[in-house]
Amino acid sequence: MSRADTVHFRHNQAILVAAIVAFIGALPLATARWWLLWVLLVPLVTGAWAWRAGTDADSRELRLRALLGHRRVPWTRVAELTGDPRGRAVARLDDGQVLVLPAVRATDLPRLVSATGQTLPGDADGQSVPGDADGQSVPGDADGQSLPGDGPGQ
Repeated sequence: MSRADTVHFRHNQAILVAAIVAFIGALPLATARWWLLWVLLVPLVTGAWAWRAGTDADSRELRLRALLGHRRVPWTRVAELTGDPRGRAVARLDDGQVLVLPAVRATDLPRLVSATGQTLPGDADGQSVPGDADGQSVPGDADGQSLPGDGPGQ
């Protein structure tokens, strides 16, 4: 993937800062006895995960990165992009497999789709389609305002 046309999604970098602070805080405990050195592994692994894990997307593929590995998925295998009830973005592949996209929220899906050079359905003017946290379309007008009769129980 070339860096110019790739969209990167990473976890909040505050996690990395917290891991560094935890590592420094664990040093006195870990150096008190040799068998407590394993305590340093927790902030080290957390920091490495925060630095590495995420999703990269370009016009050819998705690259899902974890702590110890990665997976490349060509866009031709992606049948659907949607959000789950927890607000995470998921990709459903052509074989029915569902992949949670690390560090991508359902609200980030328009930015993810833009990496392919395409637009979302119903997105003629380049603006994102109004949606809720699950990435589902919400009834309303073009401004995202609810129309009369769209509310619950009406």
